[in-house]
Amino acid sequence: MPAPSAERLMRSRYTAFVVGDAAHLLRSWHPRTRPDEIVVDDGTTWRGLVIDGAEEDGDAGVVSFRAAWRQHGIDGELHERSRFVRRGGRWVYVDGDVD
Repeated sequence: MPAPSAERLMRSRYTAFVVGDAAHLLRSWHPRTRPDEIVVDDGTTWRGLVIDGAEEDGDAGVVSFRAAWRQHGIDGELHERSRFVRRGGRWVYVDGDVD
């Protein structure tokens, strides 16, 4: 079932990173900006997602989030403002600005 909003797609993509589902990440990425392959790092543990804001305007959406991670004993947090578009009735990730 397609995600009903850009925010829901963002949440499903985070979950895909948590469980290592590279196929979902590729499927949910806009073909114009999608890489040829995605390698999910087994050494990274994703520890939580906080949505700071989400907005949609027609077929465009922006989701700002923070995702906590731990990699090789080091804790960190990814801050991103992600852009999404609805394409053929489905939301897809386009790109994002990382703080």
